[in-house]
Amino acid sequence: MGGAGVISGTGPGRLAIRRLSLADFRCYSQLRLDTQSRPVVLTGPNGAGKTNLLEALSFLVPGRGMRRASLGEIARHGSGDDGSWAVAAVLEDGGEIGTGREAGNERRSVRLDGQPAKPADLAARLSALWLTPAMDRLFSEGAGGRRRFLDRLAFGIAPGHAREASAYEHAMRERSRLLKVRREGGAGDPSWLAALEDGMARHGVAVAANRVRAATLLDEACRRGIGPFPAARLAVVGEVEGWLVEGQEPPQAEDGLRSALTRARARDEAAGCATMGPHRSDLAVRHAAKDLAVGQCSTGEQKAVLVAIVLAQSRVQAALTGRAPLLLLDEVVAHLDQVRRAALFDELCVLGAQSWMTGTDELLFDGFGDRAQFFRVAEASVTPREV
Repeated sequence: MGGAGVISGTGPGRLAIRRLSLADFRCYSQLRLDTQSRPVVLTGPNGAGKTNLLEALSFLVPGRGMRRASLGEIARHGSGDDGSWAVAAVLEDGGEIGTGREAGNERRSVRLDGQPAKPADLAARLSALWLTPAMDRLFSEGAGGRRRFLDRLAFGIAPGHAREASAYEHAMRERSRLLKVRREGGAGDPSWLAALEDGMARHGVAVAANRVRAATLLDEACRRGIGPFPAARLAVVGEVEGWLVEGQEPPQAEDGLRSALTRARARDEAAGCATMGPHRSDLAVRHAAKDLAVGQCSTGEQKAVLVAIVLAQSRVQAALTGRAPLLLLDEVVAHLDQVRRAALFDELCVLGAQSWMTGTDELLFDGFGDRAQFFRVAEASVTPREV
């Protein structure tokens, strides 16, 4: 996998957005943007609405989007009091995805090919990865951001991961609620508590297994390096994941987690939360050449490692599924030197990934040549660049 390397075998298929439509989303009252399957470059001044387009795309997959905003924050200012908004897309294969917030509804609605669906169902239709300026601190801040990043990687190789993670979190919240009832003097049904712990064990081990598989595949891809981007080593750090790495079979790990949760009831009741489980795991990343935790490297090297991980994940997904994920790269090229920019553009084109990239300086994207499509964004208006 040296240089801008090509995945062996036949080239991956394209996972691309051919039409993006927005209604009352952030700064956009109405927008319809038709694109080709090539990389998309969005340039314009700060505050023009470039990142809002990437955020809209990030709602086409499970989760809370690239900004992790609440649904009520997203509706366009001045659009009314109901807080409704909508994002819709037509995919390369003709499939249609719609999502948004309907008036009077506090939950995100999803439609696949016109039929109601759940947010977790999106993972089977579309996969996306993103890099944002806020992620520059991924390796130096708390484990929560790295855990979400790892889960996003796991979505790409195990579409059912979103459902398992959602089921685990639901059981964990219900268990904490029941323990709170006990702490406040209530009875707390022991049989229901045991059932919730059983659910946490089953879904938690599934989550841990998907993370271990994702990290193992990605470690193999990252440690060889991608062109001028640094090689990296990845591992999941967590008690449940550790059991699986040590060779425990999932049923055995489920028994272990179920027993641990039972023993921890008094402690968790006092703490008001579950004090052990895969919701406390972390992703450890090391700069391979320096044998140094990436969080101790320079900001520039941390950014380069992040780009390397996303490119490696794209290769892994393309090899496993035949399609590279949608890549949403917000202000990434501004932090790369000319050599790494050229390597990034080449790799994106080799992968067949439809990447959506933003920047204020159009000249930084000249290395794409005619391999990308260019749009200018200004005051919530998007227009193709004149050639």
